[in-house]
Amino acid sequence: MHISEGVLSGPVLISGAALAAAGTAIGLKKLDYDHIAKAGMLAAAFFVASLIHVPIGPSNAHLILNGLVGLLLGWAAFPAILVALALQGAFFQFGGITTLGINTIIMALPAVLCYLGFGRMIFKSPQIAYLAAFACGFLAILTSGIIVGLSLIFTEENFLEVAGLIIAAHIPVMIIEGVVTAICVAFLRKVRPEMLPGYPG
Repeated sequence: MHISEGVLSGPVLISGAALAAAGTAIGLKKLDYDHIAKAGMLAAAFFVASLIHVPIGPSNAHLILNGLVGLLLGWAAFPAILVALALQGAFFQFGGITTLGINTIIMALPAVLCYLGFGRMIFKSPQIAYLAAFACGFLAILTSGIIVGLSLIFTEENFLEVAGLIIAAHIPVMIIEGVVTAICVAFLRKVRPEMLPGYPG
Protein backbone atom coordinates (compact mmCIF):
# COMPACT_ATOMS: atom_id res chain seq x y z
CA MET A 1 0.00 0.00 0.00
CA HIS A 2 3.02 2.25 -0.42
CA ILE A 3 2.70 5.20 -2.78
CA SER A 4 5.63 5.51 -5.15
CA GLU A 5 7.55 8.60 -6.18
CA GLY A 6 6.09 10.85 -8.85
CA VAL A 7 2.42 9.96 -8.29
CA LEU A 8 1.16 12.57 -5.83
CA SER A 9 0.97 16.33 -6.16
CA GLY A 10 3.25 18.70 -4.24
CA PRO A 11 0.57 19.93 -1.79
CA VAL A 12 -0.37 16.36 -0.85
CA LEU A 13 3.29 15.44 -0.28
CA ILE A 14 3.94 18.56 1.79
CA SER A 15 0.80 18.05 3.88
CA GLY A 16 1.74 14.41 4.48
CA ALA A 17 5.26 15.34 5.53
CA ALA A 18 4.01 18.01 7.93
CA LEU A 19 1.45 15.70 9.55
CA ALA A 20 3.99 12.88 9.79
CA ALA A 21 6.49 15.21 11.46
CA ALA A 22 3.86 16.30 13.99
CA GLY A 23 2.79 12.71 14.72
CA THR A 24 6.40 11.59 15.07
CA ALA A 25 7.15 14.45 17.47
CA ILE A 26 4.17 13.47 19.64
CA GLY A 27 5.18 9.81 19.46
CA LEU A 28 8.77 10.53 20.52
CA LYS A 29 7.53 12.68 23.39
CA LYS A 30 5.28 9.87 24.63
CA LEU A 31 7.88 7.10 24.10
CA ASP A 32 9.61 6.57 27.42
CA TYR A 33 12.96 4.87 27.82
CA ASP A 34 11.49 1.58 29.09
CA HIS A 35 9.49 1.07 25.88
CA ILE A 36 12.23 1.74 23.32
CA ALA A 37 13.05 -1.97 22.95
CA LYS A 38 9.36 -2.80 22.39
CA ALA A 39 9.12 -0.05 19.77
CA GLY A 40 12.21 -1.44 18.02
CA MET A 41 10.81 -4.98 17.95
CA LEU A 42 7.48 -3.82 16.56
CA ALA A 43 9.19 -1.66 13.94
CA ALA A 44 11.11 -4.79 12.89
CA ALA A 45 7.88 -6.82 12.77
CA PHE A 46 6.26 -4.14 10.60
CA PHE A 47 9.36 -4.19 8.35
CA VAL A 48 9.37 -7.99 7.98
CA ALA A 49 5.60 -8.23 7.44
CA SER A 50 6.02 -6.56 4.05
CA LEU A 51 7.90 -9.65 2.87
CA ILE A 52 4.92 -11.96 3.54
CA HIS A 53 2.79 -11.80 0.40
CA VAL A 54 -0.86 -12.87 0.12
CA PRO A 55 -1.96 -13.96 -3.38
CA ILE A 56 -4.98 -12.02 -4.68
CA GLY A 57 -5.88 -13.31 -8.14
CA PRO A 58 -3.09 -12.43 -10.58
CA SER A 59 -1.53 -10.03 -8.07
CA ASN A 60 -0.67 -10.10 -4.38
CA ALA A 61 -0.69 -7.93 -1.28
CA HIS A 62 1.45 -8.11 1.83
CA LEU A 63 0.71 -8.08 5.52
CA ILE A 64 1.13 -4.71 7.23
CA LEU A 65 0.43 -5.20 10.97
CA ASN A 66 -0.08 -1.49 11.57
CA GLY A 67 -3.16 -2.21 13.68
CA LEU A 68 -1.11 -4.42 16.01
CA VAL A 69 1.75 -1.91 16.12
CA GLY A 70 -0.67 0.88 17.00
CA LEU A 71 -2.43 -1.20 19.65
CA LEU A 72 0.86 -1.97 21.41
CA LEU A 73 2.63 1.37 20.96
CA GLY A 74 -0.05 4.06 20.79
CA TRP A 75 1.41 7.35 19.54
CA ALA A 76 4.88 5.78 19.47
CA ALA A 77 3.69 3.94 16.35
CA PHE A 78 4.57 7.08 14.38
CA PRO A 79 8.36 7.00 14.91
CA ALA A 80 8.43 3.17 14.76
CA ILE A 81 6.60 3.04 11.43
CA LEU A 82 8.60 5.99 10.06
CA VAL A 83 11.87 4.13 10.69
CA ALA A 84 10.51 0.90 9.20
CA LEU A 85 9.26 2.70 6.07
CA ALA A 86 12.61 4.45 5.64
CA LEU A 87 14.38 1.08 5.79
CA GLN A 88 11.90 -0.47 3.36
CA GLY A 89 12.56 2.37 0.95
CA ALA A 90 16.32 2.01 1.32
CA PHE A 91 16.50 -1.78 0.97
CA PHE A 92 13.53 -2.71 -1.24
CA GLN A 93 12.60 0.57 -2.97
CA PHE A 94 9.11 0.49 -1.44
CA GLY A 95 7.76 4.04 -1.58
CA GLY A 96 10.44 6.72 -1.72
CA ILE A 97 12.00 9.71 -0.03
CA THR A 98 9.48 12.34 -1.13
CA THR A 99 6.57 10.04 -0.23
CA LEU A 100 7.96 8.99 3.16
CA GLY A 101 5.75 11.51 4.98
CA ILE A 102 2.48 10.56 3.31
CA ASN A 103 3.30 6.83 3.54
CA THR A 104 3.91 7.30 7.26
CA ILE A 105 0.49 8.95 7.59
CA ILE A 106 -1.10 6.12 5.59
CA MET A 107 0.28 3.50 7.98
CA ALA A 108 0.69 5.27 11.33
CA LEU A 109 -2.44 7.42 11.58
CA PRO A 110 -4.81 4.39 11.38
CA ALA A 111 -2.58 2.63 13.92
CA VAL A 112 -2.99 5.46 16.43
CA LEU A 113 -6.73 5.77 15.74
CA CYS A 114 -7.16 2.05 16.43
CA TYR A 115 -5.20 2.40 19.67
CA LEU A 116 -7.45 5.27 20.76
CA GLY A 117 -10.59 3.44 19.72
CA PHE A 118 -9.89 -0.10 20.94
CA GLY A 119 -7.03 0.04 23.44
CA ARG A 120 -9.32 0.22 26.48
CA MET A 121 -11.21 -2.92 25.44
CA ILE A 122 -8.25 -5.31 25.55
CA PHE A 123 -8.72 -6.22 29.23
CA LYS A 124 -12.48 -6.60 29.06
CA SER A 125 -13.95 -10.10 28.72
CA PRO A 126 -12.08 -12.37 26.26
CA GLN A 127 -14.88 -12.10 23.69
CA ILE A 128 -14.83 -8.30 23.73
CA ALA A 129 -11.02 -8.25 23.70
CA TYR A 130 -10.73 -10.53 20.68
CA LEU A 131 -13.46 -8.71 18.76
CA ALA A 132 -11.73 -5.40 19.52
CA ALA A 133 -8.40 -6.82 18.38
CA PHE A 134 -9.95 -8.14 15.15
CA ALA A 135 -11.60 -4.78 14.51
CA CYS A 136 -8.28 -3.05 15.18
CA GLY A 137 -6.45 -5.13 12.56
CA PHE A 138 -9.29 -4.94 10.04
CA LEU A 139 -10.03 -1.23 10.37
CA ALA A 140 -6.36 -0.21 10.36
CA ILE A 141 -6.01 -1.62 6.83
CA LEU A 142 -9.35 -0.21 5.72
CA THR A 143 -8.43 3.26 7.00
CA SER A 144 -5.02 3.04 5.36
CA GLY A 145 -6.73 2.22 2.06
CA ILE A 146 -9.09 5.17 2.47
CA ILE A 147 -6.15 7.53 3.12
CA VAL A 148 -4.39 6.19 0.01
CA GLY A 149 -7.57 6.82 -1.96
CA LEU A 150 -7.96 10.34 -0.63
CA SER A 151 -4.31 11.10 -1.41
CA LEU A 152 -4.83 9.98 -5.00
CA ILE A 153 -8.14 11.81 -5.39
CA PHE A 154 -6.68 15.08 -4.03
CA THR A 155 -3.92 14.70 -6.60
CA GLU A 156 -6.18 13.92 -9.56
CA GLU A 157 -9.93 13.22 -9.63
CA ASN A 158 -9.38 10.57 -12.31
CA PHE A 159 -7.79 8.39 -9.62
CA LEU A 160 -11.22 7.75 -8.03
CA GLU A 161 -11.63 4.34 -9.71
CA VAL A 162 -8.05 3.37 -8.81
CA ALA A 163 -8.70 4.31 -5.19
CA GLY A 164 -11.74 2.01 -5.09
CA LEU A 165 -9.75 -0.85 -6.60
CA ILE A 166 -7.00 -0.45 -3.99
CA ILE A 167 -9.49 -0.74 -1.13
CA ALA A 168 -11.31 -3.69 -2.73
CA ALA A 169 -8.05 -5.55 -3.40
CA HIS A 170 -7.09 -5.32 0.28
CA ILE A 171 -10.31 -6.82 1.69
CA PRO A 172 -8.66 -10.27 2.09
CA VAL A 173 -5.71 -8.60 3.81
CA MET A 174 -8.10 -6.77 6.17
CA ILE A 175 -9.59 -10.09 7.26
CA ILE A 176 -6.20 -11.77 7.67
CA GLU A 177 -4.83 -8.82 9.63
CA GLY A 178 -7.86 -8.89 11.91
CA VAL A 179 -7.34 -12.59 12.62
CA VAL A 180 -3.58 -12.18 13.17
CA THR A 181 -4.13 -9.24 15.53
CA ALA A 182 -6.73 -11.18 17.53
CA ILE A 183 -4.39 -14.17 17.83
CA CYS A 184 -1.51 -11.96 18.97
CA VAL A 185 -3.69 -10.25 21.59
CA ALA A 186 -4.97 -13.62 22.86
CA PHE A 187 -1.38 -14.83 23.18
CA LEU A 188 -0.14 -11.68 24.91
CA ARG A 189 -3.06 -11.67 27.35
CA LYS A 190 -1.80 -15.05 28.58
CA VAL A 191 2.00 -14.64 28.55
CA ARG A 192 2.85 -10.90 28.55
CA PRO A 193 -0.24 -8.89 29.47
CA GLU A 194 1.93 -5.92 30.49
CA MET A 195 2.68 -5.32 26.79
CA LEU A 196 -0.98 -4.54 26.11
CA PRO A 197 -2.64 -1.14 26.59
CA GLY A 198 -4.59 -0.61 29.76
CA TYR A 199 -2.73 -3.28 31.71
CA PRO A 200 -4.18 -3.10 35.23
CA GLY A 201 -0.83 -3.94 36.83
